[in-house]
Parts: sequence; structure tokens; C-alpha cells
Amino acid sequence: MTSLAEIEGLIARMAMGDRKALSALYAATAPKLYGIALRVLGDRGEAEDALQEIFVKLWHNADRYRQNGLSPMTWLITVARNHSIDRLRARRSAPVTQIEAAADLADLSPTPEDAAAAAQLRGRIAECLGTLDPDRADAVRRAYLHGDTYADLARHYGIPLNTVRTWLRRSLIRLRECLGT
Repeated sequence: MTSLAEIEGLIARMAMGDRKALSALYAATAPKLYGIALRVLGDRGEAEDALQEIFVKLWHNADRYRQNGLSPMTWLITVARNHSIDRLRARRSAPVTQIEAAADLADLSPTPEDAAAAAQLRGRIAECLGTLDPDRADAVRRAYLHGDTYADLARHYGIPLNTVRTWLRRSLIRLRECLGT
């Protein structure tokens, strides 16, 4: 976990044009800022786009941080929240084109062919998961279908974090080989 003083130092280094500081700040704060953008916008893709724009804005305005008197996380969160709200307002006020209106009317459900292909692929994946040890298959499901983190899996199985990483990496390699991709 990065301390507030470290985040403040990264912002100061960004104000001097240090790109490594931007990268380090992104690594330390992107999940939190993404969560804020997602909560405001309600759309993962739009939140990802907003996050990129937020960090560009932070890069260009890093020299203004000291002038506001806020803690570093408060400043970052405020920038993220305000930018997300601005995107939301722009989205709401944008006129709907005829193409967008027609897209809203289109039936986006899968065709019978798509449904059959998806069912066949699900069957192949289930078959390949069956070739893994039960713990490994469960870890893959938990990580990639339920969103469990490596730390969650390590706690659940009572094993070291690096062992979880190894399990998942080797399991994915075996699945790829089994699926022939």
C-alpha cells in the first residue's frame, strides 16, 4: 500500500515531468479511481476511457495540487469524480442520432447459430476444466468467473500467493493446450 506521503511525492515528481512517477501513481491509485468512475458512469468501458482521461488530466495539472490544500487522495478522487460527472452530463445532453435510436431497437440476442457455437465452446471448456485437479479447476473458476483475487485464493486454499499464481498460470497453459488455441 502506498502512503499518502508517497502519493504526494509522486504528484510533485509528475509536476516536474517525471513519467515514471505517473506510472507509479497509476499503479497505486488506478483501481480506486476506476471504482469511482465506474460508480458514477455505470459502464465499464466508459469508466476505462474516463480513467485514461483522468490520468491525462492529472499529468497536466499536477503542478496545481499544492494550491488546493487537499490531501493527495482527496485531490485525486475529486478530479476523478468531477471528470466522471462531466462525462455523465455530456452523455445525457448529447442528442440521439437516428443510428443510435435504431441500435436501441435492434435485437442483440444471439442468433441460433451463435447460441449453438457458445454451447459447444462451454462444453469444451467444461471438459478441459475436468482434466485439471479439482482445486486447480476451482481456482480458475473463482479467479476468472467470480473475480477472486490472488490474495482471496491464497486465503481460501491456505497456500502462498506465489503458489496461487503458479497454479493459475499452469492451469491456463493446460486449458489452452486442451482447447487447441
